[in-house]
Amino acid sequence: MSETPISRFPVPQLEDIPADIRERIEEVRAKTGFVPNVFLALAHRPEEWRAFFAYHDALMEREGGLSQADRELIVVATSAANRCLYCVVAHGALARIRTRNPRIADQVAIDWRMAELDARQKAMLEFAVLLSTRPAEVSGEHIERLRQHGFSESDIWEIGAITAFFALSNRLAHLAAMRPNDEFYLMGRVPKDVYAELVTSSG
Repeated sequence: MSETPISRFPVPQLEDIPADIRERIEEVRAKTGFVPNVFLALAHRPEEWRAFFAYHDALMEREGGLSQADRELIVVATSAANRCLYCVVAHGALARIRTRNPRIADQVAIDWRMAELDARQKAMLEFAVLLSTRPAEVSGEHIERLRQHGFSESDIWEIGAITAFFALSNRLAHLAAMRPNDEFYLMGRVPKDVYAELVTSSG
């Protein structure tokens, strides 16, 4: 298991974190078996932590609109464009799980154009990467192209909002030199009990 610090900024002990944040962290640990480092790396600024995860949940956990898989693919593609190791690794794991495809995250991170995606998904990622890397170039024509692929106004806003939120997340991860959890690398590639054993034995 890596000995590299999870952040170059202070990381509080769990018992020193405000109760509401600690409760959310424990819920995540109970569900996944570990605590994603982002939850701890941002916890030294509780008000910002609450705002960050409230917006994250509003975008990534809502019902309807984009699929859960589509949301994670947007994060992987745009985070790769921004060279954000933490977000590519963490959300790559979620993308593998959401799509049930162990190959897809690597493909999207390297070149989404060559990935196992349909035309609708490629149009979505083309727009998201453009917005993430060259936002001033986004025009009404790009919006219309998404409409032609069947995206609603709400869907298009979600694509843009997820892209914008994770541009923030990418930059915070760069600022903190945030380290991905070892568990993420195997998630969606091997069964959960196998990756848990492999991560534990590598410590």
